[in-house]
Amino acid sequence: MATIFFSYSHRDETLRDELEIHLAMLKRQGFIETWHDRRITAGEEFDKAISKNLEEADIILLLVSSDFLASNYCYDIEMQRAMQKHEQGESHIIPVILLSCDWRSAPFGKLLVTPTDGKPIKKFPDQDDAFLEVVNAVQATITRLQPHQDSTPPSKSYGSAVKPQILDIPRSSNLRIRKTFSDRDRDQFVEELFEYISNFFENSLAELSNRNPEVDTHFKRIDANHFSAIVYIRGKKATECRIWTGGSSRLSGSDIAYSSNASGSDNSINESMSIVDDGYALFLQPLGMAFFASQQNVKKLLSQQGAAEYFWGILLRPLQQGST
Repeated sequence: MATIFFSYSHRDETLRDELEIHLAMLKRQGFIETWHDRRITAGEEFDKAISKNLEEADIILLLVSSDFLASNYCYDIEMQRAMQKHEQGESHIIPVILLSCDWRSAPFGKLLVTPTDGKPIKKFPDQDDAFLEVVNAVQATITRLQPHQDSTPPSKSYGSAVKPQILDIPRSSNLRIRKTFSDRDRDQFVEELFEYISNFFENSLAELSNRNPEVDTHFKRIDANHFSAIVYIRGKKATECRIWTGGSSRLSGSDIAYSSNASGSDNSINESMSIVDDGYALFLQPLGMAFFASQQNVKKLLSQQGAAEYFWGILLRPLQQGST
């Protein structure tokens, strides 16, 4: 079974999800399994999980857009390592052009891209046609890497057929070096964080409503830096919040803020988080303004998912304590 790693910007998450749906038949037939950073579970170290799965990947899909090219993590870390693995024959890169952007001068610009001629998926009148081209490219890659594969699912792991190439080149997995993060790095991190938390809340509210017939929810993107969320139980407002960032300017010592009033002003803050780094990666740290925030939680360095879960916990606390 071939392992596929998605390298993508979180702003393109909707297109990544759609592509994964189109790869479902290859999954069902036992030819592939997929991994992306949304598979990281609570307690895992973000960088270590990504590095491990990137190293183990047989096929790396670069989901290319202007946001992908602008992301320091996607471009400088994931893509650069992917190119090394591709050139050493340890894995195979397939660049997937999602949106119009200046990708031809990138290091992967010399590779054959999909869809055909690099036509962006978003430019197709019917995007299903574009995703089918990507699926066919993945299938063709598996066939090339396994020339004797028949139409039945492989009886032993695809990965085991190629991993000896990696074992022939012994090296340490301890390859991280300390770096200094610029204001641009931090601004980019805030933008990606806000998009992630926005999508997290919108999807979680929808699922909360689906699972509980008496619950209605409302999600609203107020502008590029603000959104609100409201939960109603039997028509009565039960809990609400507004989350925002200051964009490129800082929020009085914080980078993202939470208010328990969906229609309040930016001066009303019930919790906030600041960007911190450990010398290797960027994280979020709560300021501990929430009344239930423990000293242990305040000291934690949170990933984007951890930050989203932390804010979501504040929103759901009135519902879970039965105070509504």
